Amino acid sequence: MKRRDILKWSASAGGLGLLAGKPSTASAALPVLKPTLPQKIDPISATLRRLELVGRQATYLWTESHINLAGVPMGAVVPLSELPAVEHQLKTVAKAVEAVINFAASFATSTLASNNLQTLDNLRTRIAGLQASFDQLAAQNAGLLTLPAAVLTLLGTLAGSVGDITTQLKQIHQDLLSQGPLGALNGPKTLAQYDALFVTIDKPAISQILHDNDLFAYMRVGGPNPMLLQRATSLPTKFPLADAQYRQVMGNDDSLADAAASGRLYLLDYVGLGDMAPTGPVTKPLTGTSYVYAPVALFARPKNGRSLVPVAIQCGQDPALHPIFLRVDDTTNAEAYWGWQSAKTTVQVADFNYHEMFVHLGRTHLMSEAFAMATQRQLATAHPLSRLLSPHLEGAMFINEFATLIIMAPLTTGDVILTAPIETLQQQCGRDRLAYDFYASMLPNDLRTRGVDDATALPDYPYRDDALLVWNAIAQWVGDYVATYYLSDSDVTGDYELNAWATELATSGKIKGFRAITTRAQLVDVLTAIIFNASAQHAAVNFPQYSVMTYAPFSAGAGGTPSPTGNAGQSEASWSQMLPSRLAAQEQILLFHILGGVYYRPLGEYKDNAFPHLPVLLDPAIAGPGGPLERFRNALGVIENTIGQRNTARSRPYEHLLPSRIPSSTNI
Repeated sequence: MKRRDILKWSASAGGLGLLAGKPSTASAALPVLKPTLPQKIDPISATLRRLELVGRQATYLWTESHINLAGVPMGAVVPLSELPAVEHQLKTVAKAVEAVINFAASFATSTLASNNLQTLDNLRTRIAGLQASFDQLAAQNAGLLTLPAAVLTLLGTLAGSVGDITTQLKQIHQDLLSQGPLGALNGPKTLAQYDALFVTIDKPAISQILHDNDLFAYMRVGGPNPMLLQRATSLPTKFPLADAQYRQVMGNDDSLADAAASGRLYLLDYVGLGDMAPTGPVTKPLTGTSYVYAPVALFARPKNGRSLVPVAIQCGQDPALHPIFLRVDDTTNAEAYWGWQSAKTTVQVADFNYHEMFVHLGRTHLMSEAFAMATQRQLATAHPLSRLLSPHLEGAMFINEFATLIIMAPLTTGDVILTAPIETLQQQCGRDRLAYDFYASMLPNDLRTRGVDDATALPDYPYRDDALLVWNAIAQWVGDYVATYYLSDSDVTGDYELNAWATELATSGKIKGFRAITTRAQLVDVLTAIIFNASAQHAAVNFPQYSVMTYAPFSAGAGGTPSPTGNAGQSEASWSQMLPSRLAAQEQILLFHILGGVYYRPLGEYKDNAFPHLPVLLDPAIAGPGGPLERFRNALGVIENTIGQRNTARSRPYEHLLPSRIPSSTNI
C-alpha cells in the first residue's frame, strides 16, 4: 500500500482490525507483563523476537522518495496499525465540520455558501450521533479484550461513516477551491473584511489588541514559535542600529552598549528561511501575487523591567535596501506608527513561515516519524523501550501523511497559505529537518546555546519556564524507568536491539548527531528528548495556532505587498494592503481551527491505541502503587498547579504546557 492510499483505508471498515481489538504484531496491544532486554532471554525467546522484528521490518519500510517531501526519511507505507483510534477520528472530523461550515459561510455573497451549508449542517448532526453511539458502545464494553460480534459490526459502520464524512469534506473543499481565483478582494483591503470571515467560529481575542507592541514582544517568548529568540552581546554588521536610535526608543537613561553588556538585548534573525523568502513577488493561481520577508528584529529588556519590548526592525537582510524602523507607541505620529506596524507584519509573516515549515512540521512531526519507524523496526514488542515509546509515537505517521498530502501538495492548504512555490517549501522543510541536531536541540542545550537559559537575565519567558518543569518531570520518570530494566551501563551496551535502533536512526533515519548509546545517563537523556519533543514541544508549537494563527491580520503566511522602505506615505490603508489574500485568510481559519482544537490522550496516559485501550505498562515494578508511573502522574499534577499559580501573576496566561493540555504524542 502506498502512503497516499492510507487515506482511503481510513474511510474503510476493512481497516478496523486494530480498532476492534485485533492487534497486529506491531501493535502495543499485545500484553507484556514484564518487558525484558534481549540479551537476558533464552535462545528460543530470542529467536521469536528476531522473527517478530523481521516481519515488522518487512512492513515498516523506509523511503526518501515521498511524493511531497523527497529526501526526508519517512515510512514508505502507513501500516494499518498506525490508524488513529475511532475516538480521535471523531474529535478531528467534528472540528473539521465546524471549520468547513465557517469556510463555506464566509463566502457570503457566493452560491458556494448556500449550496454547501445544509450539507455541512447535516454532517455535523451525523457526527454528533456517531459520537453518542460510540460513547454508548464504549461504556457497554469497557474492559473487554474483544468486542461482541454485533458491536464489531456497529464499529465497522461507525468507521465507514467517519471515512465517508472525511471524503465529503475533502470534496466540498475541492469544490470551493475550483470556483476560480478566490484570492482577490474587491477594492482596498480593510480589517473589517477579515473580521467578517469569522461567521460561525468566534473571532480570536487577539484581534482586540492586534497592534499592541507588548503582545508583539510576547509572541517571542509565549507565542507559536518561542524557539528563535537569542541573546545578543553585540549587533551584527548587517543590522546597523545606532546608539542614538536605541536611546530614541528606550530613553536616554539606557544605551546600546550597556544593554548589550548586561545581557538585555535579544535578536530575531530570519536568515534561516533561505529560499522560502524570495526577494521578489510570487504569483499563484488561487491567491495571486504575494510576498514573504526575511527581517531582523531587536528586542530589549528595560533596566527595571521583566519583559521584553520591541526596539527596531529591519525588513530584510541587506541594510542598503531595508532601512531600520524604530518602535512607535504614539498613534498621533501616523506615518511613523503605520510604518512600524508594517515592519511588525514582516516579522509576523516570516515567523509564520519559520514556525510552520521548521519548528512545527520538520522538528516535531517529521522527527517523530523517524523514531516511530526505528522503534517498530528494531525494538521487539517485549522490549522495555518499545513499551515506553509506543504511546508517545502513536498517530505520528498517520497525521504526517495527512500533512504531506493535504498541506504540502500543490494547490492545497499549505500552497494557498504560504508564499513560496510549493516545491521550495518542500525542499526547505526537508533541509531543516536534516539539519536538526538531536543533542544540540535538547531543551536545556538549546536554551543555553541561544543565551536564554538565565531566568534572572530574562525573567519573563513562560515557554522556557514551563517547558523545563515538564522536561525535568519526564527526565525523572524516564530515569526511574531505565533504572528498573538497565541495572548497569553494561546492560545498555549489551542491548543489541537498542544498538540497532540507534544505528538505524543515525543512518536510515538521518537524525543529525545521533550516535551509539553507551550509558544509562545518556539513554535517559535520549528518551527524555524523544518523549518531550513528541508531547510537550509539539503542544507548545501546535496549539497556539488556534488562538493566534487563525487571525490573518495578526499572523499570516503571506504578505500582500513588498516590505515598507520608509515611513513616508504609510497609513492604515497601506498597512492593510500587506494582509494576505482572502482565500489564504479563510484557509488559515479552516486549518488551524482543526489542528489547534483536537486534544487526545494526555501526557501520563500509557494506553493502547486499540479498543478498549488497555494499559501498556503492566509491570508492577513500574505501574504498581507508589511506583514510577504513579510518581510521574503526581509530578504532572504538581506542575499543573504550579503553572496555574504562575499564570495568575503573568501579564498573559500561558496554558499550552499545562500537562492536562499536552497530548502524549504528535497525533494532530
